[in-house]
Amino acid sequence: MRYQLFGSTGLRISEIILGTMGFRDPDHARPVLEAYAEAGGNVLDTASAYGTSEEVLGEIIERRDRFVLGSKYTLTRDPADPNAAGNHRKNLTLSLERSLRRLRTDYLDIYWVHVWDRHTPLEETMRALDDAVRSGKALYLGVSDAPSWVVARANTLAEWRGWTPFSGLQVPYSLLSRDIERELLPMAENLGLSVTAWAPLASGKLTANESSRRVDPAELTDTERAVIGAVGKVAADLGATSAQVALAWLRRRSRAVLPIIGPRTVAQLQDDLGALDLDLPAEALTDLASAAPFDRGFPTDFITECDESEFVYGKAASTVLPRCTKTRCQAECTLGR
Repeated sequence: MRYQLFGSTGLRISEIILGTMGFRDPDHARPVLEAYAEAGGNVLDTASAYGTSEEVLGEIIERRDRFVLGSKYTLTRDPADPNAAGNHRKNLTLSLERSLRRLRTDYLDIYWVHVWDRHTPLEETMRALDDAVRSGKALYLGVSDAPSWVVARANTLAEWRGWTPFSGLQVPYSLLSRDIERELLPMAENLGLSVTAWAPLASGKLTANESSRRVDPAELTDTERAVIGAVGKVAADLGATSAQVALAWLRRRSRAVLPIIGPRTVAQLQDDLGALDLDLPAEALTDLASAAPFDRGFPTDFITECDESEFVYGKAASTVLPRCTKTRCQAECTLGR
């Protein structure tokens, strides 16, 4: 296991994150956690709304200081209480205190906004989160499931006002869900945010052809079947598993991306970690891209066309080298250049 820096901070986080949403029984969860830690993994992801996940983690973590522990808030604590949900200061404060009690810890390494709350001003959320950091109850901040303009505005507010910015973005990303490539991923790369990807196996669909991770074929679309077939073929050609191919593809897309895996057993965990040693050849990447075509749409495709247009930039259009941006450098580093 190797480590990357969390966003623009100095915090070292492992290149695969253990999602603990399914942790219900300490006896089943403990061997998975121990195997993950033994492999060098150090990031645990949970949320206040993940059932008993926080309580189970609080019971089985033995070396709290060795882990980067993150939880989320926004989702309701009490459906009958209108103030028990959202990103306002009251829910943030009460949710954080509850998470700390459940996890049996004094602080969270990363505190995540679980989803954008349209009804709470960003200024209120960012100031309240900054207070949580200044109190020592949270060390770093992240945001999950929000539009790119919201994240960019939030971090601009933080920069201007001396508040703690978001260092991480958590979003769904897989061969069957590539929407973040339109704006969220480029935004994160250029702002220096780590991207923790949930459902990297598309809720198990990308492993539907393996008996250990069953998915009802009747629930699959024709497009999904085509992608699953391509993943299975690449896996067979390389002597790997479908899970390893899907995770290796995700890691190849950008150095900013860190998959969140949710194995139920040690065997599944070890299978997933095998993706770290899998190098997908160019032919495999082409086959996977062909099976899962993606249209970035306007304005990205239009602007890309304009970059090489003499109508827009004159005769120098094709001779000006692009600036060495974070996105470009990360892509080249991923390709080993």
